[in-house]
Amino acid sequence: MPMAAVIHEKGTPEVLRWESIDIPAPGPGEVRLRNEAVGLNFVDTYHRRGIPHPWPVPPLPVVLGFEGAGRVEEVGPGVTGFAAGDRVAYALPPHGAYSQVRNYPAANLLKVPASLDHLDDRILAASMLKGLTVQYLVRRTYRVERGDVVLVHAAAGATGLLLCQWAKHLGAIVIGTVSSAAKAEQARAAGAEHVVIHGEGDFVATVREVTNGEGCAVVYESIGKDTFRRSLDCLRPLGMMASYGHASGPSRPR
Repeated sequence: MPMAAVIHEKGTPEVLRWESIDIPAPGPGEVRLRNEAVGLNFVDTYHRRGIPHPWPVPPLPVVLGFEGAGRVEEVGPGVTGFAAGDRVAYALPPHGAYSQVRNYPAANLLKVPASLDHLDDRILAASMLKGLTVQYLVRRTYRVERGDVVLVHAAAGATGLLLCQWAKHLGAIVIGTVSSAAKAEQARAAGAEHVVIHGEGDFVATVREVTNGEGCAVVYESIGKDTFRRSLDCLRPLGMMASYGHASGPSRPR
């Protein structure tokens, strides 16, 4: 029988148990796929600990995770466009990615095009949700243009690194914040021209210096309580702050 990381109670990572699971034949509109790699996301820790989130968690026991890459093993009734052996990736609920084999809605599944066949499954599984998040942040939420100064919090995190790389590619001047010297080097390698280590520098002062007092075009805020209010002080007139996470806890009104 296939194995999965099952939780029977909410809590720390120790609640994850590697157990055998029963996978029925795929139902109408589903495919059965074998995960070759699974993406891990910070939001998974919310689900594991029982922190409220817009994406609900099914009743316990449950297999968490909603990002992965692998191969189709079988298609269910009514499924078109997929066949056994297809290489696929996904990054949407329902949960169940922390498993060797799972059933998944074909409507939410992406077939990996031949042009991306050179990518490792681990890259695909780690890039889907983060990549889609960064796409809507830099092209839809605020459309980054050449010469924009952008502030990226948690610049050495998975999403932060992609944000730095994409914004740099678009011609932006990237300021990143990180928590250590090692992470500062990672952020610089990803395209952050100016990096502030929390506790050693003042990111508001750095923004003012880099922009000659004008402020950033956009702040990408994922830390929450610890940085939210001061991030507002980094914006230029009519600038935008995109708040997409709260790793330090939810922000509170002034």
